[in-house]
Amino acid sequence: MECFSSIVYVLEILFALGYIAISFEHVIRQDKSAVALGLAVILWSIIFIHGCPDAAYPMNAFNEHLDSTAQIIFFLLGALCIVETINIHNGFASISKFLHVKTSTAFLWLIGLSTFFLSAVLDNLTTTIVMVSLMSQIIPKSEERLLYGGAIVIAANAGGAWTPIGDVTTTMLWIGEQISAGQIMASLFLPSLACLVFSLLAIAPRFSKNVQFNMNSKSIEVHPQGTSVLCVGVAALIFVPIYKILTGLPPFMGILLGLSAIWLYTDLIHNKASNSAHLKMFEVFKRIDLASIFFFLGILLSVAALETSGVLKNIATWLDAHLSNIEVIAVAIGLASAVVDNVPLVAASMGMYSLESHPQNSPFWELVAYCAGTGGSILIIGSAAGVVFMGLERVNFIWYLRKISLPALVGYFGGIGVYYLQRLVF
Repeated sequence: MECFSSIVYVLEILFALGYIAISFEHVIRQDKSAVALGLAVILWSIIFIHGCPDAAYPMNAFNEHLDSTAQIIFFLLGALCIVETINIHNGFASISKFLHVKTSTAFLWLIGLSTFFLSAVLDNLTTTIVMVSLMSQIIPKSEERLLYGGAIVIAANAGGAWTPIGDVTTTMLWIGEQISAGQIMASLFLPSLACLVFSLLAIAPRFSKNVQFNMNSKSIEVHPQGTSVLCVGVAALIFVPIYKILTGLPPFMGILLGLSAIWLYTDLIHNKASNSAHLKMFEVFKRIDLASIFFFLGILLSVAALETSGVLKNIATWLDAHLSNIEVIAVAIGLASAVVDNVPLVAASMGMYSLESHPQNSPFWELVAYCAGTGGSILIIGSAAGVVFMGLERVNFIWYLRKISLPALVGYFGGIGVYYLQRLVF
């Protein structure tokens, strides 16, 4: 917005400094959650102190962003509680015993493809939580486990990109009528699958031959009701997109309904047992990683401040002026989403380009959906899936950059190549 033009550079510099501090958390020994929260408050404080001729604009914008951010936070909290409830009952162990693989490569493809298709039905955030939790029951903490986690992030983002309910940016384009459900699934399935395949091929050589699998270990004791808790939890997660379609309410309402269901169910099965206090929901709450929740809150509000001040709009305008090819701009948006949250980037692109200039299901919108969905895998803080993986497995930015970013980049451009090849053939 014009009234913030004088403070744009200040906001950009502060965000860049905060981003560097978050990226090098292990070097400066300052928790990334504290940095993200402080950054968000400082950016918004500057916007409010600076003022605007339209005095109501900053507050209206803040309330609007707070609303959308709160929905994501509530969704994340609900999903984490459901998954932790399953985990505390060792429900995932009942699945792991059916996964019989003999090599690290076979397990890589098994978990990658499973994540890809599950993410298309649920969403990439929930799928990452489920699959990382499942993986932690099968593989002891090690370098290899983190590599599998990186593959899960790539697979979840690739799987979410080709359906209108798998990724929030694809959903935004679907609701805005830039894409239609049937066409986007037909156009992006093969490119998204190619993104996963190329990435896994690049990751596979990094595994050692002595990966330890804990497939049928008797040391993992499954609670007698563990399988039923697993079924209730998975059903609650699967029901979320169905609930959204049936009611039109935001997804976080569906996740809260699922949380209520599994809460009531676990109370029912444990109320009469005197030795089951450690399996009740209040114990689950103690095990939730609140630091990651606060980190996610800080990042979302910081990016919202950049969007409100016009920084993101300026970036999109610069791209339009310096990149004459509109499809190259879509690819650049995907690369930018590795650094900045893809939601405001897609929102900016929807505001810049009308349906008159780029009709529904045009190559531009299809590429925006693919690139924004998969580009976030290139850096660990580029997607909700990556942020959750960072929190669950305590992965630092530099490790992901060294081990996963290149395979993710290979998959990203591989999928784009398949998209253009597909257009030539069909």
